[in-house]
Amino acid sequence: MDKLTRSDLYSLEEYAENRPEIRARVMRHKKNRIIHIGPTATLYFEDRQTIQYQVQEMLRVERIFEASGIEEELQAYNPLIPDGSNWKATFMIEEPDVEKRHELLASLIGIEDRVWVRVDGNEQVFAIADEDMDRDTEDKTSSVHFLRFELTEKMVSDIRQGAALGVGIAHQNYTYEVEPVADSMRDALVADLA
Repeated sequence: MDKLTRSDLYSLEEYAENRPEIRARVMRHKKNRIIHIGPTATLYFEDRQTIQYQVQEMLRVERIFEASGIEEELQAYNPLIPDGSNWKATFMIEEPDVEKRHELLASLIGIEDRVWVRVDGNEQVFAIADEDMDRDTEDKTSSVHFLRFELTEKMVSDIRQGAALGVGIAHQNYTYEVEPVADSMRDALVADLA
């Protein structure tokens, strides 16, 4: 997928005028890109449209309108757009209770490296996590991680030909899988592959 450039973005004024329509469209689009794995873990698969929305929201919230600031946001977010042979996802551990969340994150150190995808008939592909920075400490993992799943040519070919897709987590304190994922989600992810 092509990376975003400044010419792909709305001005702050244009975005404000069109935001309700854009937001509704992106929320519909995201519906087939979210996979819950067990009770507290969720993968939000990113693509050019979801990242463009995220950049526009950051520019709006931070009131960034100067070229240098816009370029900084693009440099931060463009790496989250799939490259054609991979999927990229925001991985979140979602626990609303603060005390429970602290305990959960302490028990899940390293979970980001144990998230996997599997195209039917192929081996699991474990995530390459947090390429931009470490998000773990000695005491706990972060509630948000950025993951990349690099696929072989055979996996890409197989899933394009209709192979099922599974996702899961194989951590000593959190083991769940979703196999197969819904066809609508599989189809949305196939569209990310060049």
